[in-house]
Amino acid sequence: MRACWLPLLSALWLAGCAGGGGTPPVDDAPGEATSGGGERYAMASDAYPQEPPDVSTVPDAEPRVEPRSRAGNRPTYEVWGETYHVLDDASGYVRRGTASWYGKKFHGYATSNGEIYDMYKMSAAHRSLPLPTYARVTNLDNQRSVIVRVNDRGPFHSEREIDLSYAAAARLDILERGTGRVRVEAIDPAAWQARRGESEPEPEPVTAAPSRASAAEADAPPAPRGADAVYLQVAALGSADSAGALRARLQSALSRPVRVSREAGLHRVQVGPLAGRTEIAPVRGELRRAGFDEAFVVEAAE
Repeated sequence: MRACWLPLLSALWLAGCAGGGGTPPVDDAPGEATSGGGERYAMASDAYPQEPPDVSTVPDAEPRVEPRSRAGNRPTYEVWGETYHVLDDASGYVRRGTASWYGKKFHGYATSNGEIYDMYKMSAAHRSLPLPTYARVTNLDNQRSVIVRVNDRGPFHSEREIDLSYAAAARLDILERGTGRVRVEAIDPAAWQARRGESEPEPEPVTAAPSRASAAEADAPPAPRGADAVYLQVAALGSADSAGALRARLQSALSRPVRVSREAGLHRVQVGPLAGRTEIAPVRGELRRAGFDEAFVVEAAE
């Protein structure tokens, strides 16, 4: 999650920055070299993944109360001779500015707080927000928004406000241009969970009474089957456990059934089958209220 780590020559910058890039190491970022060398800097510029999975439906980061990271939160730090100050509290932070993104060059390397950067997750880098901070990032040109978890430092170009993961940039539709005009709003995790009623319930035992979704399913008229079945796909995940957890969460929040469809090594979490396309709009509304702004229609056999 960085800004383009290239020599300060405009011609090279224009040629090398596909979309975000990287910063030089921050002094308290574990796992990073102490100079501009190192394995990752062998790449002249950042790059798209060669065969990326579909990240358009990767769920937003889920705001939760966390302690400050032990690394990456010094009150001040210095990069390229410039001193930066870390905020004591992210409450009320709202800024407009330019977002960039970074991808393959930093995938699998340590972030400033010691975690491993995964370009397929909803994360970001920021110069001054405490680590971690949850923030909503909105593309001001198309009003798409995502929630990211800030766990790194950067970008260190003064004109940029935030560096996004590949997945977050894809959701905001700024991959091709490399940058976009955004609004960044810090989220208070405690208030977020209180609004959503998220004192998370314990998983019900197998013998428990039917869930809200299964009860609604029993009362609903028969839904289309086979080739006429309509679903809203929320995510396509590589982990069966993650897909199962997301299904359980959606099942408790929605009045429609939720399934996991396994295909080509991916676990597709889908709401449905729906009783015709007239149900798509109200189900999208339920998904938005549950924190899932993006879902797309699929038609598939059961």
